[in-house]
Amino acid sequence: MQRMLFAVAALALATMSSATAQQKQEKEDVMVPVHQFVDGFNKGDVKSALGACADETSIIDEFPPYQWRGAGACGKWADAYDADAKKNDIKDGIVTLGTPRHIDVTGDHAYVVVPANYKFKQKGKPVEETGSTLTMALQKESAGWRVTAWTWSKH
Repeated sequence: MQRMLFAVAALALATMSSATAQQKQEKEDVMVPVHQFVDGFNKGDVKSALGACADETSIIDEFPPYQWRGAGACGKWADAYDADAKKNDIKDGIVTLGTPRHIDVTGDHAYVVVPANYKFKQKGKPVEETGSTLTMALQKESAGWRVTAWTWSKH
């Protein structure tokens, strides 16, 4: 009887370890397009950044018109960012992500909340926005996880 209980306990432990490993891998997979978007932005590689987005996306950010949604929203956001940066003489923008506060995955949907900092030069002078938050919703497609919505919240 003790052997049977030991075997059942060992099986339960192995199953829990396997589930935990799967959850960890799933969270790492969800973060791939998040990092792709930010890394592409930081390198000025718009194609790479936009490759993280689903075609239908919803965005809220701190510059006009503040909201973009629908087909091609990430590209429209990038155009508006470029126009705002040019208008306000903003260059060399770099986003740095912290450790995610939340990565929730349910089936083919995910929710990510991560602290972020944004450094740039405005009129040649360094500016830092620290303590901001990047929040993203993602959906798993046949090609992998894609960003379906995101918002940038200044601190």
